[in-house]
Amino acid sequence: MRPDDDLEEISIADLGSQASSSSSSSVSTKMVVADTSPLNYLVQIDCDFLLPLLYQRVLTPPIVVAELTHIGAPPIVARWAAQPPVWLEVLPIGTQPDEKLCLLDAGERDAIQLAIELHASEVLIDEFKGRREARSRGLSIVGTLGVLIAGEQARVVDAHNAFERLIMQTNFRLTPQLRHSFLEFLRPPIGR
Repeated sequence: MRPDDDLEEISIADLGSQASSSSSSSVSTKMVVADTSPLNYLVQIDCDFLLPLLYQRVLTPPIVVAELTHIGAPPIVARWAAQPPVWLEVLPIGTQPDEKLCLLDAGERDAIQLAIELHASEVLIDEFKGRREARSRGLSIVGTLGVLIAGEQARVVDAHNAFERLIMQTNFRLTPQLRHSFLEFLRPPIGR
């Protein structure tokens, strides 16, 4: 659940890929496989409700649930993961990940592997190395901020407020450039 140190290559394009395709208020036909960090952060800021609104299916591998219930996890997250909501499908991976995937943290590794196996629409992942590896395998990615943007566009969450909670109440980290890009993305067009 630790953020990576190398955030510099995450861009606003990464933020908006999911948001632009899920901007209606109806549930998407998409399937997303979630890694640990985005679930952790969305639960902490009380925005996990966005996932079943934005996706038809939300899946995660068992190792992610184990990471969310680890002794170092925030208590609210551990309680949530100990009794996950009915919309979260916990599915094991079917095949052993390759060597390159095994260089990632276990949650990232299995989330990417599960997404490949199920031909998921997207992988919900924040860490740069995992995002890079998912992208190299042809997977679409979205992170915590992308979910907040999609929620704002669907008019089901105030992304500014959620972002402030994310920054103030969690250990979520981002570069100043990404922060600026996120806030600019949410800014209404001039003349509105």
